[in-house]
This record gives sequence, structure tokens and C-alpha cells, in this order.
Amino acid sequence: MVKVECVIRPQKLDDVLEAVREAGASGMTVTDVIGFGRQRGRTERYRGAEYTITLQPKVKIEIVVPRDHADALVAAIAKAARTGEVGDGKVFVIGVESVMRIRTGEKGPDAL
Repeated sequence: MVKVECVIRPQKLDDVLEAVREAGASGMTVTDVIGFGRQRGRTERYRGAEYTITLQPKVKIEIVVPRDHADALVAAIAKAARTGEVGDGKVFVIGVESVMRIRTGEKGPDAL
């Protein structure tokens, strides 16, 4: 099993959620986050004064899937989230050693 974690633009959330559903994921966690990468923030003006906003609002999505579904899921996320501009986000694939469903005690792929 692997955990697919992506950080994307908030305005692309609906597109990515639809792509994830179509790719067959059975569940996901979505969190509002802030951060920066190569985008390094943006400069704005307010009442004639210039200021820099360093941390950008982003959305983090976490999904655990069987290893053989990871490539298709990553491709679907990348296609749905891409605008072609700096700040589109990142996708991480992380190995998951074990998982357990708390309600039933099921372990491994049955817990997904």
C-alpha cells in the first residue's frame, strides 16, 4: 500500500476530487494548508504600500491505495491539477507499512 499525498491550488480541488473518484479511490482526507515553494509568495499593494505575502493558501489531499493503483491515481491528479504555471503543487507517494480500520479491527488492504 502507498499513501498518495498532494498539495494543490484551492481552485483546482473540485477537478482533482472528480479525477480521484474516477480513478477508483475509496476515500480521502482533504486539509486546508498554507506554504510556499518555488512560487515564493506574491507582492500586492494596499493603499499605496507594497507588501509580500509569503505563505500561499493550498489544499492537501491524502489517499491510501494499493501500490498497483498509485501510478494511475498520480496521473489523474496531475492532469486535473495542472494549469501550467508556477504553484500548481506537488504529488508525493509514500510507502505505508500497515493500516487498521478502528471500527472493525480489519487490517491491511481489507481496511481500505
